[in-house]
Amino acid sequence: MEPPAPPASPPPPPDRPWHTRDPAPAVAAPTALPLVISKRLLWVNGAAYPLENIVRVYTFVLRPRKAEAVRVFVKRVVLTLLVALGIGLFTALARGFGPGQEEPSAFVGFLLQISILGVLGALIWSLVDMLAVVTASAHDVLAIETNGRSTAMVSGELRYLNELVVRIASAIDKPDAELTVTVGALTISNPSNYYFGDAVNIYGGDGHTGVSK
Repeated sequence: MEPPAPPASPPPPPDRPWHTRDPAPAVAAPTALPLVISKRLLWVNGAAYPLENIVRVYTFVLRPRKAEAVRVFVKRVVLTLLVALGIGLFTALARGFGPGQEEPSAFVGFLLQISILGVLGALIWSLVDMLAVVTASAHDVLAIETNGRSTAMVSGELRYLNELVVRIASAIDKPDAELTVTVGALTISNPSNYYFGDAVNIYGGDGHTGVSK
C-alpha cells in the first residue's frame, strides 16, 4: 500500500494593494539596493523621506563635464608651462652671477631639479584628473527631491526608472501605499565633475524674451 501523498502547500497570500516585488534587479547585485515605500515613508539606502515632503520625482541623464575637463586641462598646462618658463629665466639669470661661484651654481641646480619635478608632477596630475572625467560614463538617474535640500538619487535602466516615476507618484497619493523595488546604487567619486538636473539657458536681459532647454 502506497503512503499517502503529502498535502499540497498552501498558495502564497496575494500582495497587498500597491505592493510590488520585482523579480530581477535593474542593475548587478553588488550595487543593488532596495527602494521601499511603507507607512508614508520612502526608504532609500537607509534614509527615510516623508512622502508628503516629496515635491518632484523625475529621471535624467547624469553626464560628466568632459568639455569643461578638457578646457581646465589646457589652462593648467598653459599655466604650468608659464611657470616653468619663469623658473627657466630665473635660473638663467642666477647662473650669470659669475664663473667660479660654486655655491650659487649648486643652489640653482638643486632649485632647477625641484622645479622640473614639480612641473612634471603638475602635468601628470592634470592629465590624470582630466582622464578621470573624460573616461567617465553617463548614468541614467532617478531623482527624488523634497521641499528641503535633500535629494535621493538612484541609477538603473532608463525604461525601468521611468516606470518607477509613475509608480512612486501614484503611491504618494495612496494613504495605504506600499512599494518595494530594487534599484542601483549611484556611486560618484567627485560630484563636481557631473551635470546635475536640468540645464536651462535664459536669453535676453530684463524681461527674458526666451528660454531654451
